[in-house]
Amino acid sequence: MAKGIKKIEISNKRARFNFHIEESYEAGMQLVGTEVKSIRNNSVNMGDGYCVMQDGELFLKNIHISEFSLASYNSHEPMRDRKLLLNKRELRKIEMKIKSKGYTVFPIRLYENERGIFKLEIGLGQGKKTFDKRDDLKEKDIARDIQRYK
Repeated sequence: MAKGIKKIEISNKRARFNFHIEESYEAGMQLVGTEVKSIRNNSVNMGDGYCVMQDGELFLKNIHISEFSLASYNSHEPMRDRKLLLNKRELRKIEMKIKSKGYTVFPIRLYENERGIFKLEIGLGQGKKTFDKRDDLKEKDIARDIQRYK
């Protein structure tokens, strides 16, 4: 990449709070040109995103990529389903886990690799219970207090 161009990294903070992440995968995405420009403007909301298997392929749903303001009349649909690009072996492994009880696939972060290609880190895990979330908040507060007194 050229000097002066910053790398894009958008994280889904709700994913780490709501789920136990057991495995993570790096997936490519099928994007339209105006979606790429919107991502470079940080116009992405991944809070409610999730992934589903359809006909042996993995699709990303409920991710809002805003329309590019300088695009012409044929801009992209902000909430459209986006196909994730993974190996067949990884897809089979994910599909087997999803069929077992309580597992789900969700986006963790969207970033630009060193070649300038956008990748999505997806997590495979189970949802946390309310007491698990409280424990995480307690640990976070304790770590903050320790940092404050150093």
